[in-house]
Formats: sequence, structure tokens, C-alpha cells
Amino acid sequence: MNTKMTVQDLLRKKREKQKITMITAYDYPFAQIVDEAGIDVILVGDSLAMVVQGLENTLPVTMDEMVYHARMVSRAARSAMVIGDMPYLSYQVSTEDAVRNGGRFLKEGGAHAVKLEGGREVAKQVEAMTRSEIPVMAHIGLTPQAIHRMGGYKVQGKTGEAAKRLLEDAKILEDAGAFSLILEAIPAELAKQITDELAIPTIGIGGGPYCDGQVLVIHDVIGLFDRFVPKFVKKYANLKIDALEAVRKYKEEVEAGDFPGKEHSF
Repeated sequence: MNTKMTVQDLLRKKREKQKITMITAYDYPFAQIVDEAGIDVILVGDSLAMVVQGLENTLPVTMDEMVYHARMVSRAARSAMVIGDMPYLSYQVSTEDAVRNGGRFLKEGGAHAVKLEGGREVAKQVEAMTRSEIPVMAHIGLTPQAIHRMGGYKVQGKTGEAAKRLLEDAKILEDAGAFSLILEAIPAELAKQITDELAIPTIGIGGGPYCDGQVLVIHDVIGLFDRFVPKFVKKYANLKIDALEAVRKYKEEVEAGDFPGKEHSF
């Protein structure tokens, strides 16, 4: 029986300078692949709004939809930790909302922790959820739920003042009880400074090589999502081309009467 990755394991990995691996996945078959590959953490990301549902941004996805996908992923994860991504307006309004919705990920979705976006403005929510035994991963830098305020998907923390604020936010979130911190689309040197000054692990996505771990979306890693490809993405395969070829071949064989053959018939 495989041992499940825990919060304490991630903290130990940081102390022992072992890199943490994390992949975003949204359903049973992909989560099964990720888990079998030995990835430490599977994030059920609100990015499913764009990658799975075909929407323009992450804002419309609902709490019910996120819990539904978390259930699928958690069924597949034998050793990976599963983290549910708190969707827009599931935690911003009040600490009560944050605890109630965070608890749903653990109680209904089978997740082991939750993730939310924001800095000092969500510290009370992080504290309240942690007190309620809901482990929280925080997320600063480029936070997609704030896309309208940020004016698009842009690198954050490039000025001295912005960098100072992000470092302060990181420390505030750690003090509030966050067990880990995602750093998205920030300069590598700033990510290094934050990583060095925190006791909790940092996970980079466009945060450079100095973070304690890295996260990418499974559909990006295997080349299934090509509507846009951020600079921080590396494609390790191009399954869309293979899938397209397979479906075209099926179409040709059906139209030509070559499929099904005798071996596929009763």
C-alpha cells in the first residue's frame, strides 16, 4: 500500500532541500497517470474553467463543480496529496464562507487541503480555516481571479515597491498558518528571496528555478491545451496531434467500411 503525501512530508522536503513536484489535473484518468508517475501533489485547479469547460477565465467556475472534480481526482490519488482550489467568491466574502467551502473540499471532495489566492487581505480566512483543521496553501503573484484588476496575465512584483509587498504578503500568510505558498509569474530573484525567508515550501509556476517545488497543468505538460501557451510552460509531449490523427483514422476506416472488421465483430 502506498503512503499518502502529507503536509508534514512537504515541510520535511523543504528542510531537506528535496524538490516538490505538483501537477494540476481535473479527472480520474489524468489524476491516475499523475499519481502513478509519483508526483507529490495534485491540484484540482479552478483553471478547469478554461482547460476543461472552455471558458475565457477562471471566474465562472462554481464550488459545486470544483467539489465534483475533486471527488474524481481523489478517487485516483493513492499516494499524491490532493488540494482543492477555492473558486472565486467561495472565500472572499467572509471567514464563515471560507471555512464552510473549504470544509466541503475535505468532506465531500476527498481533498486533503485547499488553495486560495491573495495576500494579506485573505489572512483572516487562512487563519480561520487552519483553526478548523483545513490545511491551506496560499497563492500570490499573478492571481488569475484578480485578472480584471491586474489588467490581464502579467508578471507581478517587478518594481521595488511591488516586490516588497509580495514578500510582506508571503510572511503574513505564513504567520496566518498557510503550510505552503504558490508563487506565480514573479521574477526569479524575488521568488528566491521569498523561498529563503520562509520556513514553508514555495511552489513556482513562472517563479523561476529557486522555488522549493514546481507546478504545471497536465494538459500543458502533455500538449493537449494550445489556446495559449505561457512562457513558463514546457511541453513534454504533444498528445493533441496523436489524438487528432487517431480520430481521423477512425473516421476514414468507418467511412471506407474497414471498421469494424471480423476481429471486432461477434
